[in-house]
Amino acid sequence: MSDAVRYPFSAVVGQERLKLALILSAVSPGIGGVLIRGEKGTAKSTVVRGLGPLLGSQSRVVELPIGATEDRVVGSLDLTRVLRDGQAHFTPGLLAKADDGVLYIDEVNLLSDHLVDVLLDAAASGRVTVERDGVSHTQSARFVLVGTMNPEEGELRPQLLDRFGLVVDVAGPRDVDERVAIVTARMAFDADPAGFSGRHDAAESELAARISHARTALPDVVLPVSELRRIAGICAHLDVDGLRGDIVMARTATAHAAWRGASEVTEDDVRVAAELALPHRRRRNPFDESSMSEEQLDDALRAGDDASAGDQDETSPDTSDDSSPNSPDDGPSDSSSEVEPDPDDDDPPPSGGGAPGPQFGTRPTAGSPRVRTFRADGVGDGDPGRRSRARSTRGSTVRDVDFGSGTGVHLFGTVLAAARRASGDGMPSLQPGDLRGAERIGTESNLVVFLVDLSGSMTARSRLTAVRDACVEMLRDSYTRRDRVAVVVAAGADAYVAVPPTRSVDIAVSRLAQVRTGGRTPLAEGLQRSVEVIDRSARVDPHRRPLLVLLTDGRATGGRDAGRRADAAADDVARRGVSSVVVDCEQGFVRLGSAVALAQRLRAEYVPLDDLADTGLAAGIRGVA
Repeated sequence: MSDAVRYPFSAVVGQERLKLALILSAVSPGIGGVLIRGEKGTAKSTVVRGLGPLLGSQSRVVELPIGATEDRVVGSLDLTRVLRDGQAHFTPGLLAKADDGVLYIDEVNLLSDHLVDVLLDAAASGRVTVERDGVSHTQSARFVLVGTMNPEEGELRPQLLDRFGLVVDVAGPRDVDERVAIVTARMAFDADPAGFSGRHDAAESELAARISHARTALPDVVLPVSELRRIAGICAHLDVDGLRGDIVMARTATAHAAWRGASEVTEDDVRVAAELALPHRRRRNPFDESSMSEEQLDDALRAGDDASAGDQDETSPDTSDDSSPNSPDDGPSDSSSEVEPDPDDDDPPPSGGGAPGPQFGTRPTAGSPRVRTFRADGVGDGDPGRRSRARSTRGSTVRDVDFGSGTGVHLFGTVLAAARRASGDGMPSLQPGDLRGAERIGTESNLVVFLVDLSGSMTARSRLTAVRDACVEMLRDSYTRRDRVAVVVAAGADAYVAVPPTRSVDIAVSRLAQVRTGGRTPLAEGLQRSVEVIDRSARVDPHRRPLLVLLTDGRATGGRDAGRRADAAADDVARRGVSSVVVDCEQGFVRLGSAVALAQRLRAEYVPLDDLADTGLAAGIRGVA
């Protein structure tokens, strides 16, 4: 689709909640923009790109590609002009170009961390500032931030999620007539883009005029104290952190009143604001639900009614009912998780890969500690993250290298190169060939493959709870470090991939919760499946280094010659140079030490389960240098 002819905003069939959120952000840019979450093929990008012509002076929709370099985003000096003319000419980046417009990021959850940091700075200050290599430049960058994402491909950093004022979840329609209407409209546009857009010119002009009128009327809309109290009561009931939720709700409710032509905010405006502004602000950690049910919304609105009427006693959650299934005094949600299966159970897993015992479950024990951080040794070239050392465009400068794309300028190295070229012929003048790049060392994300032994010997007594907590906390750690994660389960007669490599730790946790436990330990098969996952991932993403984490007692009991086959599989992993760590889950007074021997064969870091908690020391893992 060309820039000249875009799919008309008013021609999009369905997605009314999404269109309303975008319109309210256009009426009141201070809301903070919109995050659109949904499965692929739900017209997320089409709706956003059709917004530009409706915004009047905000007509620019600047798209920020997820693969953009930092210089392209924040701007940079024109080095050729500096060296040729001696003038410090600064070329603005995408953030500055989006000033007074819309900054659109498709697949925003895949945006590199170093660009997220830049985006957060600009969103918070309304300016883009460059302070590096002796360059100081600042420029206005006030924009409406709009992002789209597919949650199955990974979650959004909490700091960036909080910067989006509104969140809308979209899904493909299930109604046959609506699906037919969408396909018909799209085919008509593809056949004649200009003609299709022309038939919607009148509707587009009317919509643009209404947005402009609402924006003009916005300062005169009254927000009564009773409705402000209602907003505060709703946010307090939902335990929303900070006051940003209250402020965004107030701005959204006021914009909605202006949009419908009212002079005063009412309860209906507040309800719309709560639906759009609060679901993503209820989240406490990566594994909490990121949506809000109708029942939860109704409960919050009732608390808002009480606050609006002046009764503040009910503006916080009711904690008097100890019968709640989420009460901290309750035991595990699945009482069968504490059953002691027979360690020598020979029953094969049912079809589909699960073992015959109880479900693993993933609800962590209250107050479970954060785990130690494991890192691959050496320096990699993977995507930016927070785990292992890697060459990157950010971080500490370690040396000068040949100047090229993706490297900043090493000023001292450049001057030194010019001086060497001049070789004593007076004051050297810089030439383009003197440019030297800067090699910087930052951190990368990794592929973390969890091999979880869920055999009968692992789930005996209270060990299942400890292993479950360790899995959840290690997955949480991977979430914060922007890793891809995969989970291989060894239980019963075979091992299988429970979670293929994914950026979404939510998906990993939910799938792991359904895994059945018990049976024997096919450790050799587990190691083989893990290697297969690593090899497949390397073909797609060769720069992402793997990290294999085994949670096991080290006993191999799956079939004939289980121990010998496990030793051979471990030797193969070691020969490949895969960074690995063995978390020894064996407990009790009598210990066989099988996990210690396994770690030695893998050339892996050995960590007893009891020592997994973070001690402030990062554990080094042997790996690819």
